[in-house]
Amino acid sequence: MKKIAALVFTVLTGTGAISIASPVEQQVLDAIKSGNLTVVHLWAPWCSNCQAELKSGGWLKTVGENPTTKFIFVSVWNNGEDGRAILEKYQLAQQLNVTVTADPGPRTGDKIKQFAGLPVSWIPTTWIYKGGDLRYALNYGEIRFPVLQQFLEDSRSEWSHKNDTK
Repeated sequence: MKKIAALVFTVLTGTGAISIASPVEQQVLDAIKSGNLTVVHLWAPWCSNCQAELKSGGWLKTVGENPTTKFIFVSVWNNGEDGRAILEKYQLAQQLNVTVTADPGPRTGDKIKQFAGLPVSWIPTTWIYKGGDLRYALNYGEIRFPVLQQFLEDSRSEWSHKNDTK
């Protein structure tokens, strides 16, 4: 498994500490800016909920049914290892619209508390972005794939409240 070496810097200011994004976070932040949908999935190979999602075949089906959507699998709380071998076992790492990467490791205490500016309290965690905007954040554990598919379809729509009157 691939280990990623990265430094995370904290800058002390008069108002407190500011965390600067790791290279992996910056990669994700850059990817979500595209006009297409991007799914960011935080997971760990040792997590039983994450394993259950993979074993169900739901991820492979969802990735296959959404070829223009980018899927970024970010292994977290796993000492910088990306878990690629497990994703390959379930035929995900080979998909053209899947990126596999890993957070470099714990940042506070025994694990990271946020990623790309959003809180991380549980894995798996799944975020859906369009054009840099967060459309859905599923921070509670195992995903129900019909719900994820519906969220992807809803996110493709061009809804807006810009012209709403007050």
